[in-house]
Amino acid sequence: MEEVVYRIVSEFEIHHSLLENPNSSTPISESVLLDLQTLLDYTSNTKDPIDIDCLFDELSSKNLSVSILVRTISSAMDSGPTHIGLLASKVYLSLLLCPNAPVFTLFTPMAFLSLLRSIRRSFKKPNSGTVGHLSSQHRARRKKGGGRGGQLRNRSQNVQDGENESEERVFDVRVLFSVLERLELVLCLIHLDRFPDSLKSLVQAVAEIPVMAIELCGNSGNYGKLCHLCSRVLSEVLKAEHGDQSITAAEVLKSLSPSILFLKSQARDFALGFIVNKMMVMTKDSSEIKKAIVNLPKYLVQKAPERSEPRASAVESIMEIVKVMEFGDQVGFAEYVVKMSQGKAQLRLLAVDLVPMLIMSLRDPLGVNTESGVENSWGLRCLEALIRRCSDVIAGIRARALTTLAQCVGFLSDDDRSQTVLKEVMGFGNEGTNSVEGGITDILRQRCMDEKAAVRKAALLLVSKLMALLGGALDGVLLAAMGMACSDPLVSIRKAAVSALSEAFRTFSYDNVTKEWLHSVPRLISDNESSIQEECETMFLELVLDRVSRAGSTYVPHEESVFSDPNGKLKDLESKIDLLYPEGVLGLLKEICDGEVTPWVKKICTSLGKKKRLKAKIATALQNIIRTSEFLWLSHSMPIEKWTAPPGAWFLLSEVSAFLSKAVDWEFLHHHWQLLDKYGPEGELKSPLQNGDLDEEVMGIESHSVAWAGDRVFLLQTISNVSVELPPEPAADLAHNLLKRIEEFDMHATEVNAHVRALRTLCKRKALNPEEANSLVMKWVGQLLSKATGILEMYMSKDTEAYKDSSVLTPLSGTRKAKKAAIKLPTLVSQAITAVYTIGSLVIVSPSADLKTIIPVLHTIITSGSSDLEFSNLLGPAVSVKQRVPSLYIQAWLTMGKICLADGKLAKRYIPLFVQELEKSDCAALRNNIVVMMADFCVRYTALIDCYISKITKCLRDPCELVRRQTFILLSRLLQRDYVKWRGVLFLRFLLSLVDESEKIRQLADFFFGNILKAKAPLLAYNSFVEAIFVLNDCNAHTGHSNTQSLRTENQLFSLRGNDEMSRSKRMHIYVSLLKQMAPEHLLATFAKVCAEILASASDGALSIEDTTGKSVLQDAFQILSCKEIRIPSNRGSSSESAGMDEESGESGEASAARGRIITQAVKKGLIQNTIPIFIELKRLLESKNSPLTGSLMECLRVLLKDYKNEIDDILVADKQLQKELIYDMQKYDSMKMKSTAAEAVATMQRSDTYRSPGEPKAVSGRNSQNKFTEKLHGSSKVASAMADAVAEATARSVLREVNLGASTPPLCAMSVPKLKPTTGRTLSQGDQAAAVLESLRRRQSFESDEE
Repeated sequence: MEEVVYRIVSEFEIHHSLLENPNSSTPISESVLLDLQTLLDYTSNTKDPIDIDCLFDELSSKNLSVSILVRTISSAMDSGPTHIGLLASKVYLSLLLCPNAPVFTLFTPMAFLSLLRSIRRSFKKPNSGTVGHLSSQHRARRKKGGGRGGQLRNRSQNVQDGENESEERVFDVRVLFSVLERLELVLCLIHLDRFPDSLKSLVQAVAEIPVMAIELCGNSGNYGKLCHLCSRVLSEVLKAEHGDQSITAAEVLKSLSPSILFLKSQARDFALGFIVNKMMVMTKDSSEIKKAIVNLPKYLVQKAPERSEPRASAVESIMEIVKVMEFGDQVGFAEYVVKMSQGKAQLRLLAVDLVPMLIMSLRDPLGVNTESGVENSWGLRCLEALIRRCSDVIAGIRARALTTLAQCVGFLSDDDRSQTVLKEVMGFGNEGTNSVEGGITDILRQRCMDEKAAVRKAALLLVSKLMALLGGALDGVLLAAMGMACSDPLVSIRKAAVSALSEAFRTFSYDNVTKEWLHSVPRLISDNESSIQEECETMFLELVLDRVSRAGSTYVPHEESVFSDPNGKLKDLESKIDLLYPEGVLGLLKEICDGEVTPWVKKICTSLGKKKRLKAKIATALQNIIRTSEFLWLSHSMPIEKWTAPPGAWFLLSEVSAFLSKAVDWEFLHHHWQLLDKYGPEGELKSPLQNGDLDEEVMGIESHSVAWAGDRVFLLQTISNVSVELPPEPAADLAHNLLKRIEEFDMHATEVNAHVRALRTLCKRKALNPEEANSLVMKWVGQLLSKATGILEMYMSKDTEAYKDSSVLTPLSGTRKAKKAAIKLPTLVSQAITAVYTIGSLVIVSPSADLKTIIPVLHTIITSGSSDLEFSNLLGPAVSVKQRVPSLYIQAWLTMGKICLADGKLAKRYIPLFVQELEKSDCAALRNNIVVMMADFCVRYTALIDCYISKITKCLRDPCELVRRQTFILLSRLLQRDYVKWRGVLFLRFLLSLVDESEKIRQLADFFFGNILKAKAPLLAYNSFVEAIFVLNDCNAHTGHSNTQSLRTENQLFSLRGNDEMSRSKRMHIYVSLLKQMAPEHLLATFAKVCAEILASASDGALSIEDTTGKSVLQDAFQILSCKEIRIPSNRGSSSESAGMDEESGESGEASAARGRIITQAVKKGLIQNTIPIFIELKRLLESKNSPLTGSLMECLRVLLKDYKNEIDDILVADKQLQKELIYDMQKYDSMKMKSTAAEAVATMQRSDTYRSPGEPKAVSGRNSQNKFTEKLHGSSKVASAMADAVAEATARSVLREVNLGASTPPLCAMSVPKLKPTTGRTLSQGDQAAAVLESLRRRQSFESDEE
């Protein structure tokens, strides 16, 4: 071996002498690599390191470092031919494995990357161009040769000259076996945790080997062994010695994902086999690897292809992985699929494909065999998501959803228990309810009439599968449609819907009919059309009040023998009461109490009472219903303390009694007042949030307690309404009783208000004159305020002592006195909360009451825990009431707000404190209360609040839906009443409510912008449109200066910045909503403003197209200019739509046509003179910078000019190239559209011919289909020509098929249309900052607008 060592050292010595640049290297010859490999193999076999040690010693004696050896071998791996590169790789790995080798000196990341590159290059086909280029370079280098080192250069040149011959050799994949085997051994020796880039490159390279080797491996045996070696390498990499297993596993899975998503192939089988058989075994010992595998299916669905066949293969691969996961992880993925069904179109389609696979592959999808039950089953949510996709906006998704739903129904119908659940999901249960909005019956009705043939076919398939489940379920689709029609924009349709729905309610007394009528008709009392309001009142009087009057016209105490049943049960009693009152009267009264119906019922009763249309018999009937319910309860020996009147009876009586006071019996009221006042349900919560700060018993309050308290409130309201009719002595007794009850401070908040209002009404109505009434009110108000203040002071002192004892001394439970205090403290807390609320109610009743002793106590509470105290005469040290008793803290703020409404000087001092608390509070209930108070302040102290409107509007982005909705409603009312002006950023911040997460807020915003704002400020949308584009994208280019950090954070809060699909769709929804509010002339002006202020700014450089926000603004501008809402063609809208709009506007057809002609001329003139020159300049700028927005610009131009194809030569006279490109794009678009229309028409004709009735002649059927599609295509000659070609093609195929006895003819042509994927951006997170200092705000003298 000495000769071999000598040759190797001599070669490296020549290389070293040649290297003038230390950073360069020249590849060595194949013979030297073979000698080196021979030496390494000999050392490895003999286990004797003497020879290799001799090599290192010789190199050292020649002043040759080991790094020279590594660099030379790396150069061979990089620059040499394939076989030399692999030989060098084998040498390098063997060198690392030899005994006594300096491993850490030999191993470098660059050399390791060269190794991986050589493995990759071995699978690539030879490139002749590259070979010729290299040969020419070496020929040029040979001309400059000479001097020292010529022998080596010639030898190297011979190697390079033979490169072409070497590359032509047939590559034997078995050469890689030894390389991969040595690579695995090296990984056992060298841990890559210190070289993350090398580890990542290794994983990527090994994962690509099975894909690249498919074509090169001659037989399956070699390929199988190669995959086995790759699997061993990847398994070694996944060990903990090589770094964080979670990161490594994620990289391995990411690299294998392309193979997994392949069509069925050996590489796909390898990737799935490695994950299922290898990595799943590792999950038993590694939670990090398990987590990575659990997330893999979610990653694959994001990378799944769009086309059907690759997508189906991807779904199959995903399911192979999901099947081997644990059940909990499978359920988690099913939940993720449900969320996917609400995402983008591609994800929705993939979710539709995955749902049936999950249901049919995993165990117990509907949870019929589990303890969690059906309601919590993942399969139920999957089915609901699938039913929703049956109404998807994309026809392909609708068809696929219907087909897969049919598969699921067929699979689940085999099991009886699953079939029962399936009936409920589909809406075919015993109660006929629909679990999914719209119901499957409604979906099927719509889909069976769908315009797409595939959807209709899939719907028929689903109907056939559902036949066994239909049973006798009630179809409520028509009923729901009538209810929706009551909100139609057209007056005539609303009237017809009210008439039809009222007729159904008059005929049927089913619960679903009653509910639909009450939720659809009474709300029309606020309709803009007076005739509809009158119709609503008439129908309510006839169908509700008169029906209740008929049912309760008699009282039945003499029928005691009929109903007496001492052993009866509660359900029997309820059924007997229902039988006693037919026509569903009790259900009607119960539904009236619904929170969505109650406001409209109040308005209707008030309107009917003012018009004197209420009759006394309705009050009598309601009293009889309450009496009868009580009598039947007692006749069944039921305890009276558990009795409550039928829901809704007391509420309706309290509303009508304001106008029918003489029809209400005082004895009746007195009896039930004593009954409700004397008895209370067990465990009743009399005080708001009693003990709520010390335990959670509040959450367990029974509905019976709530109903009992509600009845008392409505009874008190009724007593107040009829108090003028009360005798003097009963009135005095009642007033004394009310005052006594209030003084106990143990009632619910609603009861406190009712008691205070009733007591005030009694005093005012029974006093001889107003002065006497005021003195009586002031007397008991002062008495109650004094007692409430005493309770608060007692609580504050006791709480302070308890806090000191618990934090400084011994615990409260340590002594008898402490235990006593601990027992009394919750009761004192409850009384303190009620006392604070009572103070607020008393201030509303008597604003002039003396509050000097109360304000310091309230100030102590609301500033507890803060060092910014203003009063020096406080009651001891401040106790953090906010943390200890949050209910008291919230009530204190509410009461202070009521006091500020009565005292302007106090309000001026405390309003900044309210604003500060609004910004920093983490309690949604408190923020909601403060927003309401600020709205009241705005009415009372408009000038004081004007400067804080921008801070109040920040609640429009509050995390709590209730706060957002409350803020929107209150600000809308203030704007309508002109207490707040549309100045500054107010309008722009309101826009985000159009795309709020809450559906209710979106509906309110749509109504506000589409009805109220359109009539009150018709120019607002036009004036603020361009600014809205910049603000929603968080772009400051229109202002010309950058904002401060605080203002920038606030602007981000009210922006929809980002180029992702969700942000763009939200912004576009806002733009479309604004455009719909504009008149045609304003649309023209908006079109011009967008071109002048955005497109022209971009072409001039004022708007940077390289900035993210600038790109978003420009892309939004393109979408706006090409959307249909901003275009005003002369034939805008269909005939039916035009007729409907004419009905509302009253404009004649001639005037509309004349205006259309003028608008068309104006649009054309604006395009030629203003728009097109800007587009030409902008196109040149975008092309010079290779901007991706060029495609958006061309698409926008195509849409703009498609109606001016004949004039396109004149419009684009300044840019002939652009003219040619647009003409080509338009022709291609029209051709594709005509072919698709013709193909659809032919398919429909063939379907109608196939499914015609047996007795119908073929010629008649063909004529009918041809006539129908002739009308559909509107006589278009081009489409008709394309359709004729398609028909002729189909006929020729049919004839040839018959001639060839069924042999099908290949298609004439096939067209492939590429799809463009939208780019996604990132959305910046939004933040918030603290408010200004209270002291500076308090001393502020002038209140200016925030408009600047």
